[in-house]
Amino acid sequence: METRRPIVAGQFYPGQRDSCIDEINECLDAATITHELPDTIAAGIVPHAGWTFSGATAAMVFKAVKKRHEQVDTFVIFGAAHGYYGSMPAVYSKGCWSTSLGEVPVDEELADAVLESGTAVSDTDAHAGEHSMEVQVPFIQHLFPNAKILPILTPPGEQSIQAGEIVGSIIASDEERKIICIGSTDLTHYGPRYGFTPKGTGKKALQWAMDVNDKQFIDYALQMQPEKMLETAAENSNACGPGAAAAAVAAAKALGKTKGLLLAHTNSNEVMRKKFGTESAEAVGYTAIIF
Repeated sequence: METRRPIVAGQFYPGQRDSCIDEINECLDAATITHELPDTIAAGIVPHAGWTFSGATAAMVFKAVKKRHEQVDTFVIFGAAHGYYGSMPAVYSKGCWSTSLGEVPVDEELADAVLESGTAVSDTDAHAGEHSMEVQVPFIQHLFPNAKILPILTPPGEQSIQAGEIVGSIIASDEERKIICIGSTDLTHYGPRYGFTPKGTGKKALQWAMDVNDKQFIDYALQMQPEKMLETAAENSNACGPGAAAAAVAAAKALGKTKGLLLAHTNSNEVMRKKFGTESAEAVGYTAIIF
């Protein structure tokens, strides 16, 4: 059986089982949900930085799902395409993924259905160096130990929206299983280190990145406008996984959802200030949204 080995265990999240569980619980404890949740959740958008910075934000989505759905059969994880340059979404279609918490099987039946639609290709090799889906998997393993996953790399193009729509329609026709879609993206990468400083540097510039640039992408997500999400990301560099987030939104629309719920929005600089009492000249935005 083909197994996708972890590439960021011990870096983005703990490499040892006990330490990994401890940090998951810390993230879940920090993920305070004050909003009234919808009766059902079809999809979510999560960040994918190291857990020290974005773990609590990502945990909010998984915690919300757990509150509404004790059991989930499969999580479709739409991932950012940091190093994949194909135009078609790439499905990890067979075998399993391994993390610090062990192995989780791929939903091969769902993979086959997605591939038969012609909106994606099977390419397990494309997933070898991509971290944006891996960092979500331990949360799933811990909270939903019987769940399967379907990882799909989603480049920032119309094909990813189409793939999301197809996934949503497949889920809608499956009355026996609970399947939830997760889109993995960080938001604006601002500062000299990232080569993106349209408003200069300093606190005001970092605040603009969060309050204006991030917010535009978030607003389009909440309004469930996947095409606009791709457009603003291309024009304003306010998401590194816009295809993943847009695919999740498209899937949620196909499942009858009409609006998103913002659970959290922060950035790495805010996290550094709260956790370590220090600040940086750079910041990366993170959001937690459910549909």
